[in-house]
Amino acid sequence: MTNPDPQALSRDDLPLMAAFLIALAATLGALFLGEVLGKMPCTLCWYQRIAMFPLVPVLGLSLWRGDGMGGVCGLPFALTGLVLAGWHSGLYAGWIPQAIAPCTKDGPSCTDPAQTILGLPIPYLSLIAFAAILACLLLPQGKLA
Repeated sequence: MTNPDPQALSRDDLPLMAAFLIALAATLGALFLGEVLGKMPCTLCWYQRIAMFPLVPVLGLSLWRGDGMGGVCGLPFALTGLVLAGWHSGLYAGWIPQAIAPCTKDGPSCTDPAQTILGLPIPYLSLIAFAAILACLLLPQGKLA
């Protein structure tokens, strides 16, 4: 950073900033649940983390550089995470007639009542986060398409 005047964020950067903050909050929340509270994620949660965690540096670097590539580079991660979270939420809700295979009785389980935050189960929170990030990334120039 050789320029002493940092570039101020414009209104066009607000959706990207919102996507970055959502991804950061979801990443920090997942790390807190796993590392501080010791709640092991199930396999589907791991896959969703694989899609969420890279969004923080991708979107953050795009904001910092001001190149607008965050939407392009982050879109595959957000879409993949949304599909995984949708599948996981469907399994959790029972809409998909299959048991949540990665969640076992003795191992990590998303079906445990203690696995809720603000009354919402973790798969639903993940679905909401990915949907919000995707919506922010699809807002061109701060306006609805």
